Order: sequence, then structure tokens, then C-alpha cells
Amino acid sequence: MDLLGSILNSMEKPPNVNEKQKEAIKRQKIEIQKRQNAEKGMLKDFRSKTIKHIGDFVNDPKRTRLKYPPMDKLFRQIVHELSEEAGLTALSFGQEGVERYIMVFKKEYPPSEDELTVLRSGEEWTAEKEKEMAAEREREKLAALEASTKAPKDEKNFVPVTNYREKYQHLIGLEAAKDAARVTQTNKQYGFVPSENKKDHRSIEETLNDIKRKKQKLNPENEPKAQ
Repeated sequence: MDLLGSILNSMEKPPNVNEKQKEAIKRQKIEIQKRQNAEKGMLKDFRSKTIKHIGDFVNDPKRTRLKYPPMDKLFRQIVHELSEEAGLTALSFGQEGVERYIMVFKKEYPPSEDELTVLRSGEEWTAEKEKEMAAEREREKLAALEASTKAPKDEKNFVPVTNYREKYQHLIGLEAAKDAARVTQTNKQYGFVPSENKKDHRSIEETLNDIKRKKQKLNPENEPKAQ
């Protein structure tokens, strides 16, 4: 016996399937195929109806929004695909698996921020809700305007309510408060020497003799020796 034959003999053989089990497996495959075909037919039918719905919506100038009932993700994908092909905007709202639905909008009539806020919160967008949101926006604008008018003035134009010198004179003293109010000026005479003190009134001979004496003090060896 060769090696391959020995390996095949050592492997477990598949269980024997009787005719009854074969028949059951065959029926199961047929049921699966039926369900798949039914699903394909249902999706095809839904696609055809959606094409008609979207076409009627596009051709009706009075309609700006098209709302679909809650549906599974697979069907919503079809609506998104067909809406994009028709040049529309499709948005999903609601909780997944519970009430997730689609609304289709025409490009020239997009939803406002208020409408999106209401729809995303799970509420219905109605005329009353639109008025309520508009009133809320107006109140917010008035509040912002009022806050801006009450903002602090520029520091350059700030005028104190009270005079700080009068308010704190009991702490710093009346004279000190008066001195603080005075405008300080630079003493122009500080460090100055009168020009009269800068003049040299010595003659040239006196100046030369003074220089000579200073040199002799610095160099004693150069002093003239006594004869």
C-alpha cells in the first residue's frame, strides 16, 4: 500500500446519509432559494415604486419634501441611491431599528437648521413649530443685542465715579493726597555747573608752569639738580 492510500484509510469517513436526510437537505436548499427569490422580487418591486414616487415628487412644483415611513436599512439604501440619481437630497432621521425613516428634499428647498434640529430630536416639523423656533431665534437676537449695549466702555473713555484722593485721604493724609495730585517735573538744574565756574582765568605762562610742575611730581628724577 502506498503512502497516499494509508493516509486516506486513516482519515475518518464521512457519515452515511440516508435517503430521508438527503431529502431534508434538498428541501432546505429549496426554501432558502425561495426566500432569496422573494426578497429579490420585493426589492425589485420596492425599487419600481420608489422610482415612481420620486418621479411624481420631482414633477410636482407644490411639493418640497417627501417623507417615507420607517423601513429597514436595505430599503433606505435604495431610496438614497434613487434620490441622488434624481438630483435630490435624502436624509435619515430617527433611531436605528425602531423608527428610522427618510425624508427627501429638493435642492432648491433645503431644510433649515431649525427644521433639522427638530427632526433630529424626534419631533415633527409643523407650521406651529416653525413659528416657535422663529420666535426663539428673535429672542436670542434681542438678548445678544441687549448684552452688547451693556458691554463695558473703552478704558480710554473710562471716568471714575469718585476721586481716589478724596476717598483715601484718611489713609495717606491730606498733604500726601495733594502731593499725589501734583504733576511731577524734572529738575532742570540737577547736575548742572554754572558756566562761570567752567572758565579758566590763568594766563598761558601760568598754565604751562602748572603742567610742568605736575610732570615733575609724577617723575621726580627729572627735577633739576642743585648746583
